[in-house]
Amino acid sequence: MSDLLWDDVKCFFDLDLMGSLPDVRVPNASVEDWQMVLDLVAEKGWKCQYSEGETVLPVPRAEAVLSRPVEAECPGLRVWPAADVLVIFSFHAVDEVDFDIDLRELQSQDRLDVLCGLFREIGRRLGKPVLMDPEGEYGHPVIGFDVEADRVVLLADPQLR
Repeated sequence: MSDLLWDDVKCFFDLDLMGSLPDVRVPNASVEDWQMVLDLVAEKGWKCQYSEGETVLPVPRAEAVLSRPVEAECPGLRVWPAADVLVIFSFHAVDEVDFDIDLRELQSQDRLDVLCGLFREIGRRLGKPVLMDPEGEYGHPVIGFDVEADRVVLLADPQLR
C-alpha cells in the first residue's frame, strides 16, 4: 500500500506551484547521519556518482567531505534509487542532510512510491524526519517521513495550494 496517493498530493508536484527542484532535508543531522546515508546508498546498490566540481571521484567518507575547505569545489552525490529518478545530495552543512529531487521525474503514483520509499529508507535509518519544502520556501514542508507514524505523511493541506 502506498503512503500517499497521487491524486491527493499531485498539487505538491506541480512545477508551476512548487518549482522544479523542491528542497528535501533531514534537520538536526550529524556527520554520523551523513555517513549512514552514504552507507545506505552503498547497501541498497543504488547507482551513484560523487563529484567535486566537474571531477568524478570515488565516494569518500562523510567526515572527509564535510571537513573540506569552504573555498573548495562544491561536492555532490547523484543517486538513482530507481531508473530515471535522480536525487542530488549537497554537502552544504554538517547539521542538515539535504538533497534535491526533480519533480519532472515524479509525475505518477509509481514515481511517488519511489520517492516515499526513499524518504522511508533515510528516515528509518536515521530515526529522523525527512521533509520536502517547495523550492525557495525553506521551513514550510508539504510532505515528509514521520518517525512515529513510520510512513510518509501530508504536512500541509493540498487544498491551500
